Amino acid sequence: MNMQPPSPLPTGPAQMQVAFDRRELSVILSLYGRMVAAGEWRDYGISSLHDTAVFSVFRRTAEHPLYRIEKHPRLRGRQGMYSVVGMDGQILKRGHDLRTVLRVLERKLIRAVKPD
Repeated sequence: MNMQPPSPLPTGPAQMQVAFDRRELSVILSLYGRMVAAGEWRDYGISSLHDTAVFSVFRRTAEHPLYRIEKHPRLRGRQGMYSVVGMDGQILKRGHDLRTVLRVLERKLIRAVKPD
C-alpha cells in the first residue's frame, strides 16, 4: 500500500481572488483624487476576496467607510458586476459599466464643489 502524506496545496480548482484590474483602478482613483481635492474623502482601503473586490472610501482613517465600490464578477450576466454601496449597506447604484455606476458619487462631488 502506497500511503502519501496529504498535500498542503488544494487539489481541486484553484480558488482565485477577485481584484480590480489596472483600468478599473484608474477610473476609481481618478474619482478618488477629485474627491480628496474637494475635501470630501481622506483615505481608502482595497480588499480582494474570494468572490468580491472592494474599494472602501473613508472620510477619516478610523471610521466606517462612507462608500464601498464593489466588483462581483458572478453578477456580470444579471444586474451588473459593479455597485456602489452606502454607509448603511444600501446599494446606491449597480450596473455593467464602472464609469456609469460611479456617476452616483460624481453628483455628490458636483454638489460639494458648487458654491451656494
